[in-house]
Amino acid sequence: MRIGRAMEGGAMAQADRLDFVAIGRAAVDLYGEQVGGRLEDMTSFAKYVGGSPTNTAIGGTRLGLKTALITRVGDDHMGRFLREQLDREGVETCSVSTDPDRLTALVLLGIRDGERFPLLFYRENCADMAIDEGDIDPTLLARAGAVVLSGTHLSRPGVFAASMKAARLMRAGGGRVILDIDYRPVLWGAATPGMGEQRFVADRAVTAKLQQILPLVDLVVGTQEEVHILGGSEDDLAALHGIRAHTDAPIVVKRSAEGCTVFDGDIPDRIEDGRAVAGFPVEVFNVLGAGDAFMAGLLRGWLRGEPLETACRWGNACGALVVSRHGCAPAMPSWRELQHFLGRTDIPYRLRTDVALERVHWSVERTGRHESLVVLAVDHRTHFRTLAARTGAKPDRIAAFKALVLRATDQLAQGDRDFGILLDGEDGVRALEATAALPYWVGRPIEVPGSRPVTFEGGAEVAVTLREWPAPQVVKCLVYYRMDDPSAVRVAQDQALLALFQACRATRHPLLIEVIVSAHGAVDTRTTAAVLEHLYTIGVVPDWWKLEPDGDPATWAAIAAVIERYDPDCEGVLLLGLSETPARLVERFAAAARFPVVKGFAVGRTIWHDAAERWFTGSISDNAAVEQIAANFQALVAAWRMARRD
Repeated sequence: MRIGRAMEGGAMAQADRLDFVAIGRAAVDLYGEQVGGRLEDMTSFAKYVGGSPTNTAIGGTRLGLKTALITRVGDDHMGRFLREQLDREGVETCSVSTDPDRLTALVLLGIRDGERFPLLFYRENCADMAIDEGDIDPTLLARAGAVVLSGTHLSRPGVFAASMKAARLMRAGGGRVILDIDYRPVLWGAATPGMGEQRFVADRAVTAKLQQILPLVDLVVGTQEEVHILGGSEDDLAALHGIRAHTDAPIVVKRSAEGCTVFDGDIPDRIEDGRAVAGFPVEVFNVLGAGDAFMAGLLRGWLRGEPLETACRWGNACGALVVSRHGCAPAMPSWRELQHFLGRTDIPYRLRTDVALERVHWSVERTGRHESLVVLAVDHRTHFRTLAARTGAKPDRIAAFKALVLRATDQLAQGDRDFGILLDGEDGVRALEATAALPYWVGRPIEVPGSRPVTFEGGAEVAVTLREWPAPQVVKCLVYYRMDDPSAVRVAQDQALLALFQACRATRHPLLIEVIVSAHGAVDTRTTAAVLEHLYTIGVVPDWWKLEPDGDPATWAAIAAVIERYDPDCEGVLLLGLSETPARLVERFAAAARFPVVKGFAVGRTIWHDAAERWFTGSISDNAAVEQIAANFQALVAAWRMARRD
């Protein structure tokens, strides 16, 4: 049966040069969230992209390289997850094939302690181990400067043949071939299925198979144990000589916290005479994925012409960052993050507690940025219940109307990802569930309507509430806040917002904070900016702000200056409507649109209130309501875009 290929974006990609193409494993990692115990006792798991070559491709892309992946995924939910994540990260997926006969591989992993990391591979007849020579596209390889091969994938005849073909094509085209030894005894059948964490089992057949590819290789990278299997000896020097007998390529030996050692000529008489590149003394939280990060950092230097020592230092730094975090692919650093890390003289031992570093890293994980975003807000709860009571409509009509608002949004947006909707999890829950099949930005309120100090739906343990929310949903919190509020109110709100921010980071949900300052006093050009500055200083760093539509450019200049100072990676500001007339909002757009940090609006009642009232009283049909809402939304979108152009 012919394997399907995903060619989305392929035509554009064909014109681009690639730094490297990785071949091999693409799996879903299910990481135990309870740290310090047995895998048997772990009760919840975080889902990440996994598989050594896939991690390296993502790591390379985050470091500024252009990468592609040759692999297979199943025609299943996990395969679609991998493809979507790769697309978000910017890894070219034109050679990620969909295998209709096999499932995507899974791996269950845990963090027991600093030395034990139990893992179970669910890879029996999985999609990525069915790669064959037909998956190797010569035109893709012709665009690349290098190909990265994975030793694990030499364990099956079809994948071995595919890897050999890719290596020969790359060498024939003047490119380079990198071998990541990547030895997993269990995947070679050298260990029992339940021993996935075992790193080394001597096996002459494995050594012989791996060595067949060495004459085609320009760089060899592996741990000490992996060098032993490739070289056929458990003695370091003997293993290095065994490798050198088949290739003149530099050999980079990863030595965990000690860094790495490079052997790029004759093998010396002593291991100590290799070129050592020091590592970074940081706490080892999770070694899984560190080698893939090392490879990405190494390639960022080596493929861009840096000395091998520099490339290895970058690799060591990337490895240090990843060993400090949960997960593999999501832990990979960006180029800016790597430079931030290397430029510091005060590197903490426990990296994952460093606030500045984690802020930079969060901006890396946050994909799908918007230069413009127009959102229809229909997350109102109290307003709808009051309207339903006044018009005599049954409560279930609220849910039906919110579904119509979603329909109107989709009718207007036609798949444009720069549209969004705000929906609540109460009367809007059915519409909220329907957004899972749509490509739009989706926000959801967490605050109890009208609460001041702010409190949260589901109770104070907000992280427990957010565990039930789909990952793409943006957490929206409305807070009435002023710097002249009573001290007790401010303290309570600060504590609540800080807890919410920390919960969102823990659950990896984006956060939007809506600030209303005008409800409890007069305002000037600094009122809102002062609130934002205060929240930043206590450690609340939301992805989005939703702010009142002030008509004074001086107000927006003050807001923009605060955001630029405290969080230049902020996604941006959305304007709220406050039930203003469309004409009034258009006037306010003109003042805000000149500031790039203001990305759009999230407006509700201005767009749908009249239609809601008429629909609740039976004056208009479903279709008429949809048309009226879509027309009002379209007019506001056009006005905003015109303001941005001006």
